[in-house]
Amino acid sequence: MSNAKDIVHRFLLQVRSGQHPERAGDFMADRVRAHQIVSEAPTVVERTPKEYTEHIQEMLDAYGPFTLTVDELIAEGSRVYARWTQYGRHIGLVDDHQPTGAPVTAMTSAVYRVENGLIVEYWIQIDRQGITAQLHQTPTER
Repeated sequence: MSNAKDIVHRFLLQVRSGQHPERAGDFMADRVRAHQIVSEAPTVVERTPKEYTEHIQEMLDAYGPFTLTVDELIAEGSRVYARWTQYGRHIGLVDDHQPTGAPVTAMTSAVYRVENGLIVEYWIQIDRQGITAQLHQTPTER
């Protein structure tokens, strides 16, 4: 049986990375509560593994095959803090920004709660302001 830290690490490298989004069900419960910050307003959504797979596909459509580097993992009991960096290219429409092909870096952190070997809940913060700033850059600013 894997511990919570190992489960989250494998989830990030296999699913969140876009390498195998179809494997979301191997790491996630049937319903997962996702606490998110959207325009600085907290919101909670529930996602099934299938919906999470679709979410990752949306990222792949926007940023192409991207690289995900796990920068830090800290575990205490059933909770795992993870910080990672994603590197991709702006190849699809993102918040009304037409594709530029420019590189985009996203820094993210989350706390995952694992029960019975599956992720059941997480709290995530994405540097959306940083992504938006990159999308607004002109080719000469890159």
